Amino acid sequence: MRDAIRIVGIDPGLRRTGWGVIDTDGVRLGYVACGSVSSDADDSLGMRLRQLFDGLSQVLAQLAPVEAAIEQTFVNRDAAATLKLGQARGIAMLVPALQGLVIAEYAPNAVKKTVVGAGHADKDQIRAMVKCLLPRAVPDCADAADALAIAITHAHSRRWTKLTESIALAERALP
Repeated sequence: MRDAIRIVGIDPGLRRTGWGVIDTDGVRLGYVACGSVSSDADDSLGMRLRQLFDGLSQVLAQLAPVEAAIEQTFVNRDAAATLKLGQARGIAMLVPALQGLVIAEYAPNAVKKTVVGAGHADKDQIRAMVKCLLPRAVPDCADAADALAIAITHAHSRRWTKLTESIALAERALP
């Protein structure tokens, strides 16, 4: 793809953080890679966050995305689990920020609606649609499929933003 933009989607989690990288030229989507970074549940919280940091840093250094998209955290009933997820999400935002990437955030329902067409889609539906949109993709886990869905959502969002900016420019140029 000529003039392609490389996007990394990140699905944060303390146990496993999914990542997915795509290229887009505005209309077409191209699969690059996907996977997950895990932390050892037997380690201290600090060590687990360090494992996520190191793993994501390595992925971003190797694949060199220029934009990042991260899923927003939903609040569940377990405050302690939500706090730990928030800390993992902080790492997921810090790594691309340290590399100078602009980071977009998307609500889980917005990702599902963009990729599947319904805001309450399940993991199997997301994986199936990711496979349709990116036939070469073979996500090894739901977290990697979700990360690709986040990257796809950002690709569609940035295309829409560019379109509306072009329309606004054209309208200003009219007499």
